[in-house]
Parts: sequence; C-alpha cells; structure tokens
Amino acid sequence: MLKDIKFKKVNNVALAMVPESKKGEDTLWYSYIINLKKKTIFNILINSKGYGKINDEQRKTSTLRYFIEELKPDEFKRFEPIDPNLLHMAHEFWISFQENKKMLDKKYIFLPETLNDDNMVEIPSLNKKGVLII
Repeated sequence: MLKDIKFKKVNNVALAMVPESKKGEDTLWYSYIINLKKKTIFNILINSKGYGKINDEQRKTSTLRYFIEELKPDEFKRFEPIDPNLLHMAHEFWISFQENKKMLDKKYIFLPETLNDDNMVEIPSLNKKGVLII
C-alpha cells in the first residue's frame, strides 16, 4: 500500500536556469543541476519537457532525457538550453537520483514567464545570475 511507504523529502538539490549568450548570438537560458549536499549523488536521471499556449493553442515540447553518472558536493552540471521563443511556456524537470543506496526524486517547474530579470538571484555555485529552485 502506498500509505505504508515512507517517502523521503529531497533537500539540497537545486535546479537553476541561467541566461547566457555568445557575442552576436541570441541569449539562451541553460538548465543546471546543482548538488548542495555534503555527499555525492549518483545515477541522476533528468526528464524535461515544456508545455503551454502558443497563439492560444495548447502546445508541448518533446520529452528529453539526460543521465549524469555522479555529482560531487557543491558540483553542478549544465544540461539543456532553452530557446528564447519558449520562455512563455512552463518548463518541467523530473529528477531522480541515488543517495545512500536509495532512489529519490523531485519535480521542478519553472512556470510561464518566470524566466526573467525580476526573478533572478546570484547563484553562488555558478557565480552567475539566474532563476533558482531548491
């Protein structure tokens, strides 16, 4: 029974979206996973998708999947660019990983229109400004 299973809350694994651009190119928002724990996490699986309305028509992006073998304490990994034309959509990331030989997971959602200057903070691990969910 599901009521008998104790689900452990995921803490100290963050997801950040950071705007980055090269000279003469459009700004892309890159997704980063950040391990804020004091221990390494392993076998990280990331599913990402976008959804929302474009011209009053419901749309969704392809589901993309990423695998990261391990992230050491205070380490980060950049894994996906977001095209500026898709910033008005919601971006959902479902992250699963192993910690202490147990599988944990957490869903992170950047709601439509939240990827903007008003929501940016300094992200110490990256030494960059971006939108952060912990």
